Formats: sequence, C-alpha cells, structure tokens
Amino acid sequence: MNRTEKAAVIEKIKASAEKSSIAVVADFKGMPVEEMTRLRVKLREANGELIVVKNTLARLAFDGGVHAVIKDNFRENCAVALGMDDPVAVAKAVSDFAKTSKKMEIRHGSLEGKFLSADQINALAKLPGRNELLAQTLGTLNAVPTNFVSLLANTIRGVLYALKALEEKKAA
Repeated sequence: MNRTEKAAVIEKIKASAEKSSIAVVADFKGMPVEEMTRLRVKLREANGELIVVKNTLARLAFDGGVHAVIKDNFRENCAVALGMDDPVAVAKAVSDFAKTSKKMEIRHGSLEGKFLSADQINALAKLPGRNELLAQTLGTLNAVPTNFVSLLANTIRGVLYALKALEEKKAA
C-alpha cells in the first residue's frame, strides 16, 4: 500500500468516525470470515459499520477527532465498530455478538468523546434503545389525557345514573 492509498484509507475512516456517536474497539483474533460477516450484518441493521484496519492507520485516523481518546489503545488485531445514530443499538449488537462468539472480545470504546471500558459498553448495551425510550415516553404522555378523559367520563356517568334512577323512581 503506497502513501496515497494510506491517506485515502485514513480520510475514509476519519470521515466515518466524525459522523459516528460511538466507537467500539474489539479483538477478533482467529475469527472466521463467516462470523465477521454476521457481525457486519448485525451492525448494518443497527446503522453501524465495522472497520478492520492497521493500528498505525487507525491511530492517525482517530487523532484529533471526536473519538481521539481511544487512539493510543490500538494494539494487536483490532476491529472498530462505529455507530451513526443510536449508540445503544451498536453497543447491543457488538455485546451480543461477543457473548456468542468465542473469538471476539470487547476491549474499549468511546461515546461522543468519553472513554468507555468493556464493562461500561456492556452496561450501555443493557439500556433500552432509542425507539424503546421514545415508545415509553409516548405512552407516558398519552396516559395523562386518557386518564383525564376517563375521570371526566366517570363523573358524568355517575350523575347520569343518579338522574336515571330518579326518573325510574318517579315513573313507578
């Protein structure tokens, strides 16, 4: 690989890293291609991508960017998972895959510029995702007017039953 190719790779990684909210570094030593492909598919479903690159190029690409806190920790075989939208979804995909794969181990990561250990990434993966949180918020917001309407309906219903009972009493 000559200098221009290396510069192109560095710029591509730097552009992807700048758009991402999370970067997870994992060890994949000895992982078969089929497993790596399954991980790439899972990450694509979570709107993320997996980058396998030489450590020197990764250090140069992450230097001075959002995820600069991880640039000095690239050693041995590294794969970097980048998440564009929902950091929890990417953390979940990598964490779940690491649990099922014997060859992959999460090392560390960066969430919007803050260093995360492997345990913190696994804890992040246990949180509900963006869509789940939006659904919970919408349910909570919807419950207030629904309960208010039910309360008003029950009050009016009680008055209606009392009037109906008076009408039946006078008719008898």
